[in-house]
Amino acid sequence: MADQAERLRAFVELGKFFREYSEYCNSGVPIPSGNDWHLDFQEVIAVAGHKNGWFTEENILYSLEAWGALLTYEQLNRWLSNYDLKNNHPKTVALIMAGNIPLVGFHDFLSVLMSGNRALVKLSSNDAVLLPFIAQFLGDRSPSLKNEMEFASGKLGHFDAVIATGSDNTARYFEHYFGHKPHIIRKNRNSVAILTGKESHGQLKALGEDVFRYYGLGCRSVSKVFVPEGYDFSDFFKAIFDYNPIINQAKYANNYDYNKAVYLMSDFKMLENGFLVLKKDGGYHSPIATLFYEEYGSLGALKDRILEDAEKIQCVVADGLFENEVAFGETQKPGLKDYADGIDTVEFLLKTKAN
Repeated sequence: MADQAERLRAFVELGKFFREYSEYCNSGVPIPSGNDWHLDFQEVIAVAGHKNGWFTEENILYSLEAWGALLTYEQLNRWLSNYDLKNNHPKTVALIMAGNIPLVGFHDFLSVLMSGNRALVKLSSNDAVLLPFIAQFLGDRSPSLKNEMEFASGKLGHFDAVIATGSDNTARYFEHYFGHKPHIIRKNRNSVAILTGKESHGQLKALGEDVFRYYGLGCRSVSKVFVPEGYDFSDFFKAIFDYNPIINQAKYANNYDYNKAVYLMSDFKMLENGFLVLKKDGGYHSPIATLFYEEYGSLGALKDRILEDAEKIQCVVADGLFENEVAFGETQKPGLKDYADGIDTVEFLLKTKAN
């Protein structure tokens, strides 16, 4: 079994690899022959895009750059210093991963291995090639870590705990099959933004990043905005204009055209600018290429509403309204301590014993 220092070194090497690969891509310089891992990764990323049309090279690269910035000796040590890892009981943890955005389950994978446990991974068919390659890289850097990572293609073998991510429907399935084991089971969540009408052009433009990154498919993607009564969206539309090339992505464009047609035929109240539909709706989960909006009369009442619906919300984007709010443009840049659903994964793993 790999010790803590060896695991740390492997992930630091992975972070370096991500940063180097990103630099090659951003420079436009072809990857030199002889850089086998980089060249192989380039092929894997191309395959990921062929298997899932939402996984564009740009969005995969965005994910790699974000993780490259976090996987450093300093960042990892600062994160792990909050825990007494010596108290961990080594165990096998089943990871049932979603596939909505590239490497969406990587934080769970990292948490399991860095806390001294073994990862038994069940991948989504929508994101099935990136993480196995990364596991190969980690195993190359730390041969004793190879036995701590397993990818299950069929029925899961023995495991002591489970972390499963999916929809509200799959959560019921997960509860039925895994409820007898120590578990974290995640359901649908969405992110919201609260506008007051005082936002700068820069803040509204940054909000576009929260809306459009990963085509709005992530739980940290803003799918709804709350606005004051009578809010004029013209400044918002001006600020997000630079994101208009997104309509050139065929899958996104098909969703835009379909949803717009449905809303028009149903006489729903909506606004649109050629690449985004704004629909007045009380829900949180908006379809692709659609952003829900809802007017509020009182910020106090809205805050109460947000607190009441906390289990449905992943992030709240605002400026000086909530203690744990996220700044405009930052939803897709979570830190190592930003756990999904606010549940500390490492703490859960340390408290769970093998059986």
